[in-house]
Amino acid sequence: MGDSHSWAAMPAAAERARSVLATAWSCAVTASGGREEFVGAHTVDGDGRVVLRVPGNSALLTAAICAPRGEPSAVLEFADVAPVPVRHRVRARLRLAGWFTPEGDRLAFRATRVVFTPPTGAVVVALDEFSQARPDPLAAAEARLLTHLADAHPDALERLTRLVPPDSLHGAVRVQPLAVDRHGLTLRVERARAHGDVRLPFHAPADDVGRLTERMHVLLSQAAAASCPRSALQRQRADGDG
Repeated sequence: MGDSHSWAAMPAAAERARSVLATAWSCAVTASGGREEFVGAHTVDGDGRVVLRVPGNSALLTAAICAPRGEPSAVLEFADVAPVPVRHRVRARLRLAGWFTPEGDRLAFRATRVVFTPPTGAVVVALDEFSQARPDPLAAAEARLLTHLADAHPDALERLTRLVPPDSLHGAVRVQPLAVDRHGLTLRVERARAHGDVRLPFHAPADDVGRLTERMHVLLSQAAAASCPRSALQRQRADGDG
């Protein structure tokens, strides 16, 4: 890949962590009072501080109030789940260690350690990078966009497989959209007993849904220009039937 396209790599770990934090609907909290699951109970400030609404009888609230000042008092865990049904839908996990500060009926959580874990392995994110990063501009719309692509445009997915290296499609039985960010679209290639992911980078960043539409049209145009009239996935299926 040339230098002019060096931006097309995956977003930095800090940005991906903030995207998970911005879109996760639930979180698990472990403190000295035990472990509790909270659904739809947290918000995120601009610098990554998590504010959690908890019931007054929560053991977590008591543990936060009684924790020694300045010592980590809790661990927050978030899962990044693919919106389209695929194998192994958890795309990454985010783990924040730090302490809570009571604010009325809420708890404000400040992280002292941030660990982002995609399938490639855990990455410790620097706190200043985490606080300064922003979620991907498509993060809030990603679930709607991918679900629409999978449900309403299976023909487009078939055409996009022309851009996938043939080796990556060997034995493929299904291809689904796994993720999208401003830098590219990731496809999940499922085989009988395994799966793999292939990234299709955009020619330029898509900083909003309008630009994403244009970037997708460019990918489809590139796929249409492929030499074979059948998609790569169709060829694989035909080979498998033979």
